[in-house]
Amino acid sequence: MLDRNTPHNPDPELDRTPGLEPGGAVPPGETPPGEASTSSGAGPRVEPPRGWSKGPLIAIGIVVVLCAAFFLAFAVIM
Repeated sequence: MLDRNTPHNPDPELDRTPGLEPGGAVPPGETPPGEASTSSGAGPRVEPPRGWSKGPLIAIGIVVVLCAAFFLAFAVIM
């Protein structure tokens, strides 16, 4: 158990750490690759459709027209 009053060096002891060359360097092949070399998909890649579909555009247009009509009617009444 560590005594909290004594300082502790968090660095590894280079002479006792396996897989290190003298001076602390890591030899080639010792570390795993940064990313996988195999692809994740199988078969041809299908591109998703671009743009907005007609349904959401119509719904947004209706909401905009209703809001504009409300504020126009409110302005006329005032």
